[in-house]
Amino acid sequence: MSSENTEDSNARWVAYRPEIQILDCTIRDGGLINDHHFDDDFARTVYRTGVAAGVDYVEFGYKASKRIFSPDTYGKWKFCNEDDIRRIIEDEPGGPKITVMADAERTDYKEDFLPREQSVVDCYRIACYIHQIPTALDMVKDAHDKGYEAMLQLMAVSTVNMPDLEQALALAAESQAAGVYLVDSFGSLYSEQVRNFTKLYVKAMEGTDKVVGFHGHNNQQLAFANTVEAIVAGANRLDGTLNGIGRGAGNCPLELLIGFLHNPKFRLRPVLQTVQDVFLPLKQELDWGYSIPYAITGKLNQHPRAAIAMRASEAPDDYVSFYDAMTQEES
Repeated sequence: MSSENTEDSNARWVAYRPEIQILDCTIRDGGLINDHHFDDDFARTVYRTGVAAGVDYVEFGYKASKRIFSPDTYGKWKFCNEDDIRRIIEDEPGGPKITVMADAERTDYKEDFLPREQSVVDCYRIACYIHQIPTALDMVKDAHDKGYEAMLQLMAVSTVNMPDLEQALALAAESQAAGVYLVDSFGSLYSEQVRNFTKLYVKAMEGTDKVVGFHGHNNQQLAFANTVEAIVAGANRLDGTLNGIGRGAGNCPLELLIGFLHNPKFRLRPVLQTVQDVFLPLKQELDWGYSIPYAITGKLNQHPRAAIAMRASEAPDDYVSFYDAMTQEES
């Protein structure tokens, strides 16, 4: 490496990229562990931590159809009613933007996405699989037309054929979406793959002013490393959760992400305080974070549902039997 390149690399490391934004999806992704039954005190603490830490977005949960998901089974953050969110955020000055996720084919978006002036929600993240792109793009248009920022999140990208992915990105580039997210749904991607995917997304969005984001899972203990890789390759919106909470192996820990970024608007101490006061005790009640069953499903590019079930079984540490069963399915 030449001295010029070395100086340029050092400059990028010492400085920071001001366009990088953080989205805290603690309440939503953490809610996948307990069917979204977090109480108001928990949600309020997470939100106020986001305010103190200077994050750009806080995601409360899903806008799920009550015709598909029963409110008798799922907690309030599965549905994100306006009154519930308003009760949490109160009049907190200078707070983060409010985000809600909506799954394609699982949301009554025509009715449940209110006009923006009637809502405290700022952004809808539209999540879909590759075969749901037409529905997702209609959801994006609906949210945009009602005044919201709309992000498109194509899930399980590690299972998508390249021609299909390229076509989906081309459609996204022409849509009203404010940006697209690269999502490592199974925690199966390695750094080189994240780098190549991110560059593909960035190139597809060239000339559109659309942001590229990244959401990683920690099945192979790579969520943070892959997030850094995505940043280097051009992603400017990054997901993280307090103490890495999330379904199965969890997500990129917010404390690591803030510690990596040099932007002085982000503050680490409030995050550490909440992790210490709330998430260490919560670890005794809920199971999340890296364990070998999640590493196995990640390595095999499989949904972690089998590992989640195994962790809840009477033999949560019978790794060899689990590996044999999963590889037998593969053969």
